[in-house]
Amino acid sequence: MARSQQSFNKKEKEKKRQKKKEEKAKRKEERKENSPGGGLDSMMAYVDELGNITDTPPDPDLEREEIDASTIEIATPKMEDIEIDPVHRGRVEFFNDQKGFGFIKDLDTQEKFFVHVNGLVDQIEEGDKVTFELEKGMKGMNCVNVNRK
Repeated sequence: MARSQQSFNKKEKEKKRQKKKEEKAKRKEERKENSPGGGLDSMMAYVDELGNITDTPPDPDLEREEIDASTIEIATPKMEDIEIDPVHRGRVEFFNDQKGFGFIKDLDTQEKFFVHVNGLVDQIEEGDKVTFELEKGMKGMNCVNVNRK
């Protein structure tokens, strides 16, 4: 005769597993019954006409204000045509003749800008007062059309 495949230990372990499973299901049912949740209605949220989140549904009899969709601006508002003087005034803070570059400090904003020998109209030295225009470069704004005053 063939022996049973299950030993005493295996049977005991299986009984314990079944008992744990039943206890877990019982606890789950108790939590469901005692839960103060209230179901889906308590979880619903509504947005009123001003964009505020509320828990009361909107009144269908309430008159709504008509909004013209063409007046809504999605992008950044366009700038007015303001004339900005492209010529800046500054002082040469540093200039290396051998390497061909330096920095000019704007007298109005106190910002320093890079200047290359290719952007010069006149020869400049440290301390000279100059006028210049700004141009977007690879690493920031660069001075071009630099003239000594």
